[in-house]
Amino acid sequence: MQRSRLTIRDVARQAGVSHQTVSRVINGDALVTPETRARVEAAIAEMGYQPNAIARSLAAGRTHMLACLAPNLTDYTFARIIEGAEAACRQHGFLLISSSAPEEAAFAALINELVPSRRIEGLMVINPYIDQRTQHLPQNFPTVFIGGHPRAGHAVAAITLDDCGAARSAVHHLIELGHQRIAMITGPLVEDCTQDRITGYHTALQAAGLKASPALSVAGDWSASSAHQATLELMKLKQPPTAIFAQNDRMALGALRAARDLGLSVPGQLSVIGLDDMPLASYFDPPLTTMRQDMFAIGRTAAQLLVQAVEQPQAKQPQLRQPAELIIRQSTGKKPAKGGGSHTRKATRHSHSSR
Repeated sequence: MQRSRLTIRDVARQAGVSHQTVSRVINGDALVTPETRARVEAAIAEMGYQPNAIARSLAAGRTHMLACLAPNLTDYTFARIIEGAEAACRQHGFLLISSSAPEEAAFAALINELVPSRRIEGLMVINPYIDQRTQHLPQNFPTVFIGGHPRAGHAVAAITLDDCGAARSAVHHLIELGHQRIAMITGPLVEDCTQDRITGYHTALQAAGLKASPALSVAGDWSASSAHQATLELMKLKQPPTAIFAQNDRMALGALRAARDLGLSVPGQLSVIGLDDMPLASYFDPPLTTMRQDMFAIGRTAAQLLVQAVEQPQAKQPQLRQPAELIIRQSTGKKPAKGGGSHTRKATRHSHSSR
């Protein structure tokens, strides 16, 4: 109890020096003589004095605080990114504060609160291009973008997902299984990652000599409910798909539920592949084939980039891209036998709609 009330002046009296000298020793001042430094350090050790880290930071003009702004904090992808970032920040002696900014106005308000006051030394922004929020970012302030494509004039470090490559691999997997009518349920069309995944889908089809049908591409909103409705519509087509690529796992879950509602067996009559590999993906029924993106590693790398930008402001700001990995489970299989699968789907739909 007594030790918690010790001050720098108590150490100074014990060591027989001024409190300014004790402060210089604590802060590593090279001008302190070795003899004086040894005397002060001995007094600190004997008394068990613990310097106030916050006070030291403020005195040095440092807070060792970083901020991460995301559209929301409940999304699994964003949460895992933040977890990885927090782990790296702790390793480097920084504290990460996180806040949600679902709208541009909220984002601008947070920037105006955090940056001018110098409460933070650096900033991470997840999905920076979903609206015009980048116009609110300060110039020459350590910043890292996570997701999206850095635009001209934004000299910031960035780490992006290889969304194009992930989608290409997902569709290629379906093509290898013999599927030709492959549908895609996209995220919001205004987002960079959605467009990259669309590009990957088309690239895989073109490489296999397959023509993309506009009717087989339906926009969702990342939710299971949007994909559920999209799948119901897709399976009403005269020539329904035999496989569906959902641009995230939650939408894949919606597609699986729609297949069950229609009486379709997965993967016997319809294959479904997602993207993310969220923790519950292996517990879907059937377990979901998906593209794994290591969000924790992305957050960790983003934090490392930000610490570097804070500590070495003149260093080059790298642009990194994180690859995805195909995880094959039980929701994808070979294309149904010609005639049998389509006939069953039509009969099932007819039976379902007649109830």
